[in-house]
Amino acid sequence: MPFVMKCGRALLACIALSAWPSLPLPAQSRLPAGFVPAWRELTQEFHRRMNAEGVVGGSVWFVHGDTAIAREFHGYADLASRRPINERTIYHWASITKTFTSIAIMQLRDRGRLKLDDSVVHYIPELRAVHDSFGSIEAVTIRQLMSHAAGFRDPTWPWGGDQPWHPHEPTEWSQLVAMMPYTEILFPPGSRFSYSNLGIIFLGRIIEQLSGDDYEVYVDKNILKPLGMYRSYFDRTPYLLLPDRSNNYSVKGGRTIANGLDFDTGITTSNGGLNAPIPDMVKYLSFLIGDGDRRLYDGVLRRSSLEEMWRPVLPVEPTTAADSANRDGWRESIGLAYFVYQRGDATIVGHTGEQKSFRSFFYVDPVAHAAGIASFNTTGEPKPDIDGIFAALRGRLFDAIFPLFRREVRAAQR
Repeated sequence: MPFVMKCGRALLACIALSAWPSLPLPAQSRLPAGFVPAWRELTQEFHRRMNAEGVVGGSVWFVHGDTAIAREFHGYADLASRRPINERTIYHWASITKTFTSIAIMQLRDRGRLKLDDSVVHYIPELRAVHDSFGSIEAVTIRQLMSHAAGFRDPTWPWGGDQPWHPHEPTEWSQLVAMMPYTEILFPPGSRFSYSNLGIIFLGRIIEQLSGDDYEVYVDKNILKPLGMYRSYFDRTPYLLLPDRSNNYSVKGGRTIANGLDFDTGITTSNGGLNAPIPDMVKYLSFLIGDGDRRLYDGVLRRSSLEEMWRPVLPVEPTTAADSANRDGWRESIGLAYFVYQRGDATIVGHTGEQKSFRSFFYVDPVAHAAGIASFNTTGEPKPDIDGIFAALRGRLFDAIFPLFRREVRAAQR
């Protein structure tokens, strides 16, 4: 049986286990009735499924306001050294990076540097080489890139990449430019949602063009540092953080294979290059929740602009019967980078990440002032069934835990 590090049954015991970093201990009076047993059920499901599926390691945390009020750890960050998952463990967040990229775009919008309905070609003239059978390529807008509605393909680089000697992703902008004459718009821009990693890379290019900084430098200066995310970085791990970096593992033919601590996301950093420990991500979630220092919204992004990103733009249709069944009546839409889930009067926003063998998610309930976040370091076929673990945890967050906090808020407003 895989090693399990548990926070225990008592919420206070969970907090006490984490000596680093120092996070404020929540007053128990702030916790709604029913939270402790609901969280216990979630963590029992978490460990049961992680053991059954053979996941090497992972974490799930819950945040209320500016405080991580519960956290659970499972297994190893590195099997070879038997290094356990803990609060310092650094995960790769993959496509969750897209939300940081889009915040950067909104910053530039709010500072008068661009408009969301500007033509992308105005900033990236190389796109004139793309084939668009639906009209002029100039009709493609920044807003459409943010909502995955511009008509570009999903993968950044669909040619090759399946050999050990191939780069993980293209490493130079010139490689993408060279393939633009072989790229086409697949549907009328703005007509529907179709997830596109390529489109987000164009947003990263716009950030660089307007700011004069490399993407990583801009985001570090304008988002990570202002939020206090001092142990967060892009691509290869700084030497002093290597002891905390999680490995990632592929299960093939029943064998668990280590993929290595680091890899280079190349030109696709704006699409999926972020690495961070969960305490840093808690700072990001607190910013989204809205209970942090109000000066952050002047220095990073206005609250009204964040909420603008959470307005549904287009529906996200289920792609499989299992996907449809997992929604449990929740309608899914895409906003500006964030996915939006609605049922009745409840709205939850979030994003998932998947790259190499890292999988992750976060979900924020703005009314409840609460968020759940999780990351895992193992994938495989047919096991581990990470999608099944995701669905189970998401279901408990959406249907059993967020409503407890939402009711408390609404009761206080009456």
